[in-house]
Amino acid sequence: MQLHVLNHPLVEHKLTVLRDKNTPSNIFRELVSELVSLEAYEATRNLAVEDREIETPICTMTGKHLTNPRPMVVPILRAGLGMLDGMTRLLPTAEVGFLGMKRDEDTLDIITYANRLPEDLTGRQCFLLDPMLATGGTTVAATHYLAERGAKDITSINIIAAPEGLKRVEETLDPSIDFKVVVCGVDERLNEHGYIVPGLGDAGDRLYGLID
Repeated sequence: MQLHVLNHPLVEHKLTVLRDKNTPSNIFRELVSELVSLEAYEATRNLAVEDREIETPICTMTGKHLTNPRPMVVPILRAGLGMLDGMTRLLPTAEVGFLGMKRDEDTLDIITYANRLPEDLTGRQCFLLDPMLATGGTTVAATHYLAERGAKDITSINIIAAPEGLKRVEETLDPSIDFKVVVCGVDERLNEHGYIVPGLGDAGDRLYGLID
């Protein structure tokens, strides 16, 4: 597993405002989108490209063009939807799939309740979007879901992560998967309820409000 933590004053500033419990949902959503765009720049550094000859207004030249098949962006519902605009702003030609996953708050097991993905992801560079990498259970389950469909190059883009979750991912995932994690920050720990400390609360609720 490769881990990249963004180290930039703009990221630190935006992340601090994001964590503040007094930040309203509309500002929270804007900050998530902005942070994901900054993360996407690093996450897509190794996108596959090929030579392409074009005509500029001056002469013929050989430039670079993204290869086919197109990259696959997979937000994990529901909180991952808040990251989608920031990702597709930088990578508008990507195809978008969806995974619905939730954590049982009592057992911390991962339940998959929705799937909108191609059956064959062979050769696709895949990007998972989920604001929090906490226990690591969702990341592991989603990565295995993609790998079962042939994906071997998978990047998880998260706002913050917990050391326990990163350790679980590294120890659990099949080493044959080229797996990378891009985060804005790695926090101190998980609490007894599996929430990241100091964290930012429930990302889904802060993005979209409470659902009874």
